[in-house]
Amino acid sequence: MGIGSWFGFGDKSARASEPQPEPAHKVPTSQDLLDAVDRVEQQAKDGKAPGMVQSRLGRVARTVRDTVPRLDTLGSGSPQAYNVMATATNYLPDAIGGYLRLPRQWADSRPVDRGKTPLMILIDQLDLLGATMDKVFDAVCRADAEALVVHGRFLEEKFGAAAGGGDLTIGSTAVPPMPTTDSSGPSPLTPPPGRTA
Repeated sequence: MGIGSWFGFGDKSARASEPQPEPAHKVPTSQDLLDAVDRVEQQAKDGKAPGMVQSRLGRVARTVRDTVPRLDTLGSGSPQAYNVMATATNYLPDAIGGYLRLPRQWADSRPVDRGKTPLMILIDQLDLLGATMDKVFDAVCRADAEALVVHGRFLEEKFGAAAGGGDLTIGSTAVPPMPTTDSSGPSPLTPPPGRTA
């Protein structure tokens, strides 16, 4: 062994036999998630899944599609963001694939778990995923709405009350509020009686 091997310049075959680090799992992009949903929907269509399955799958897929562009709101490491990712790439494909691998007549008519057929089990799973994705989407929208409320409060503190009127001060001159029209009296834009415009 020469001095070069101490600095990594030695025998390449010795380094090749050393264990290589595991490649890090790639975090799916938004497009990866949307593509995964497209694939599972196509899989259900190609497998001629019953309409009740396709409609429930469509509900989950729509909610995932609506949520994916907003995932940044949840932040990295959020359990809700993970649920969206796992639903698109794992939960939906596993549920639909498991059902489609079974013979149709058998899957739709044979009880396999507490009196439920595979079709009934799949529908329960899709309903659960749909409800879960609805909650995630609601949480994402609430986060956006809360940001809007916080911004509105900031503006109220900075510039005055929002709907109650208030003067807008520009420099040292206050701009008075606009006159309102009163349906019981003359319009402020109408000249007083006896005068012409």
